[in-house]
Amino acid sequence: MGKRIAIIGGGYVGAELAKTMDDIADVTLIEQRSHFVHAPAMIRALVQPGLVEEALIPYDRLLKRGRVVEARATGVDGNGVTLDDGARIDADYIVVATGSDYAAPFKPKGADIEGMRTANQAAREKLVSAKTIGIIGAGAVGVELAGEIAYAMPDKKITLITMDDKLFAAKPDSLGTSLSKKLKASGVEIILGEKAEGLASKTEPHAGSVTLGDGTQRTFDLIFPVLGARACSDLLKNLPGAEVTAAERIKTDDYMRPSSLPNVFAAGDVANPGDNMTIVAVSRQLPWLKKTLTGLITGRKLADMKTYRPWGPEAPILLPLGPKRGNSFLMLFTVGDWVTQKMKGAHLFVSKYEKLLNRP
Repeated sequence: MGKRIAIIGGGYVGAELAKTMDDIADVTLIEQRSHFVHAPAMIRALVQPGLVEEALIPYDRLLKRGRVVEARATGVDGNGVTLDDGARIDADYIVVATGSDYAAPFKPKGADIEGMRTANQAAREKLVSAKTIGIIGAGAVGVELAGEIAYAMPDKKITLITMDDKLFAAKPDSLGTSLSKKLKASGVEIILGEKAEGLASKTEPHAGSVTLGDGTQRTFDLIFPVLGARACSDLLKNLPGAEVTAAERIKTDDYMRPSSLPNVFAAGDVANPGDNMTIVAVSRQLPWLKKTLTGLITGRKLADMKTYRPWGPEAPILLPLGPKRGNSFLMLFTVGDWVTQKMKGAHLFVSKYEKLLNRP
């Protein structure tokens, strides 16, 4: 029998890593959900409901040799993984890629795929009937959401509120400036440098009011709180030497290990190797993980292999504002509508993940 690899979490890291290693190792993917959730498509699904089922892809065809275990992991140690029913999965190497939580209806709560379908439908019904929309938070989700609604429902009055002084301040000014101009041209009001207080919920769309820092109160028919992700790091917090950082992420060493256990790795949103919590960051981590795990199972020593180097501030980001407009930062320069449409806006990578999971 070959080396055993247990991967916890079937998101952007876990699913692709499991499929890649399936031919050369004894792979077990442990995932509490029945379906892969392609989160970027869930934003557009609010205005294009047919995308919901395209963005929810079953795991049953992912692996040919290995297995997908639908369960919740409750413990990790140097010898394997403990599941919520008490069962054990022994492994030589363990990769924890448990991802992050986000406000509804963009990610499911736990394993509740049906609940996500219901939440998306409920949010869409509220959106259709609302005249005024408040989006609280102007990260990637908030900006893309504003763009999607403005494109598909131009009659809505949309207000985007952020405590930041400009959009995407960590990137070149050209990115935030271009996005601001396009959103404003689409009728979106942008309020910068103001923290919205008094949200009735920070995790669910709802009607209500917020109070800005200057005391102004704004009332909306529908508020989307999109205040950022928090890592699902409970599995890692109690491992020896684990260090919790911002947004509940776990700091990793140069070999993406979150603790003093030499055969346990972490990747994706739950890990903090110096990357942001984005799918783009995963695109850099995956090749390193594949190469490193392949080396380990063929007898190489970790110390003899290259360390992981994070993207850092030059990491690319793709920000469609609906299917035809948007801007992207591609490491050295900002690009506009045509490139953003071709790279992401027109298709949102849906076909890529259908192919990954061998969806017929």
